[in-house]
Amino acid sequence: MDKFILEACVDSVESAVIATNAGANRLELCSNLIIGGTTPTLAMFQQIRKRCNNKIHVLLRPRFGDFCYTEDEFEIIKEEVRQYNKFGADGVVIGILTPEGELNMQQMADLMKEAGDMSVTLHRAFDMCKDPKKTLEQAIELGIDSILTSGQANDCVTGKDCLKELYQLSNQRIDILVGSGVNAGAIKELYQHTGATSYHMSGKKIIDSAMVYRKENVFMGLDGFDEYSIWRTEKTEIERAVTLLKEL
Repeated sequence: MDKFILEACVDSVESAVIATNAGANRLELCSNLIIGGTTPTLAMFQQIRKRCNNKIHVLLRPRFGDFCYTEDEFEIIKEEVRQYNKFGADGVVIGILTPEGELNMQQMADLMKEAGDMSVTLHRAFDMCKDPKKTLEQAIELGIDSILTSGQANDCVTGKDCLKELYQLSNQRIDILVGSGVNAGAIKELYQHTGATSYHMSGKKIIDSAMVYRKENVFMGLDGFDEYSIWRTEKTEIERAVTLLKEL
């Protein structure tokens, strides 16, 4: 395949550097990947910009949970679009739904104005919407560049029939960026089934904390989350995906 996108989803400088060196040609930068990703700090973005020369798209999600936001949360997202535009992000990754499960067209239009020349991806809020065909057309109407989707399923292989239909309906008017459960094996199956050429993956592994002393039975977050397990991009997972995409 001559032209493809392999976007690595990263939530640390270390993972960004590993993914870049492994051949990912774009990064989606977030924080807290373990809960699906939230907005990263500008300081992390700037450090990664110093270390990596590929394109950086920034996830803007003010909290864990659904994609129906209060007015204050919306104003936060809008200001973050402005800030990342000012500081030179290549793109932003956004999505807002109405309580009825439709794309919030007014709020999304406001964010598109703030994005200016940045690329815009509609994130997996799309997978939580009521009518994916309608939302696809609305995203095109808004001028959104790509939709990150698993085909409205928990993983992309399960959602492959929906992904195929979305790819066909898009008719190259908007990029279908396949995500959730992506690895080299999934890419091969999905490319053959759908024709999609853009993929989003974390390639994560769990590494052990450098802490020697470990306090037992005290949790800083959700009960049961292991504070001494760290998610990190695995170089070989990205390399396998890149190699396969070049061969397809």
